[in-house]
Amino acid sequence: MKIILIGIQGAGKSTQGNLLSKQLKIPYLSTGHIFREIAKEKTDLGRYLKETMSAGLLIPDDKTLEIANNYLSRPEYKRGYILDGFPRTIVQAKKFVNDVDKVIYIEIPDKEALWRIAHRNDTSRSDETLPALKKRIELFHKFTRPVLEHYKEKDKLVAIDGTEDIKKVNGDILKSLGRQIIKDQLKTWEQKQKTILTITGLPGSGKSEAAEFFRKKDLPVISFGKVINDYVDKNKLEHTEETHKKLRMEFRQKYGKEAMAVLNEEKIKAALEKNTIVVVDGLHSWEEYLYLKKTFKSVRVYVLALYTEKSIRYSRIAKRKYRSHLYGEERDIDELINTNMGIMIALADYLVKNNFSVEEFNNKLELVYREVYFS
Repeated sequence: MKIILIGIQGAGKSTQGNLLSKQLKIPYLSTGHIFREIAKEKTDLGRYLKETMSAGLLIPDDKTLEIANNYLSRPEYKRGYILDGFPRTIVQAKKFVNDVDKVIYIEIPDKEALWRIAHRNDTSRSDETLPALKKRIELFHKFTRPVLEHYKEKDKLVAIDGTEDIKKVNGDILKSLGRQIIKDQLKTWEQKQKTILTITGLPGSGKSEAAEFFRKKDLPVISFGKVINDYVDKNKLEHTEETHKKLRMEFRQKYGKEAMAVLNEEKIKAALEKNTIVVVDGLHSWEEYLYLKKTFKSVRVYVLALYTEKSIRYSRIAKRKYRSHLYGEERDIDELINTNMGIMIALADYLVKNNFSVEEFNNKLELVYREVYFS
């Protein structure tokens, strides 16, 4: 299902968009999100968007259409999406090539919008000053109202009273889409394809941080490395590179290079029974990957590889409270060659560079999550 949300600033589009995304199991995004993501890319288009937005200029209709259509052609949006902030003009609406199913107009009076925004917790945004808000509302009535008429003529427009409380507005939107909530659960499509998303990368590349990101998405995370850490702690051994290497070798002599996958097989099975996506933190070897593919034949197995420059990785590890001394080129070589991680990084489905801020890292992980979840 492809849905467009339209309304003046303060109408509650983002609130309803995020609710609908969870209920309908399709991604919610705004053109602002699209433009910001592309502007980060080191491409001609990325630089153009960055310069245009930095200068406070509007992106032309043709360019906006090109960007929106290309972005929405990605696999994660194939089954549908909830789009906020586009189309803004009648030109964009008429030339938009996607087959929109429903356009939801969340209608509130101008004074109500101004009152809501004035009482937000964060009113420091430069585009939320009173003059700026009045200008945006004026532009909405001038350029976007014709868009509403366009979709009304196509019998795709539904007007919703946005002055009601959030739950009532949400319920009205669902009814307009032919959906209903039964005992607080939406009666609609449920994802059936099971997926294992594995995370690999050299020490200090951010595997734990990535695992925590997915954990906050309510995805179960199974740590392969926990087997060794638990064994060391249980037997009151010292966490040294020699100890960890010796244990890995012992486990591999007993179970093969797929040892960590074998030892965590039951945990993965249990997690897949209750969840459609399971995250594996710490995939090391090609053999582990093949074991997962062989054991879970009906499950998609993806590999997410993380890359961070060596000096940054070492600096991060040195600041850890736990095993802060376990880093260096010798360990890297052992991971890449002896542990057989090199193949996994080379053949990964997704490669995320983690050299910069946590925010940028999370934004990149969000894109991976969307593609895996919604594809």
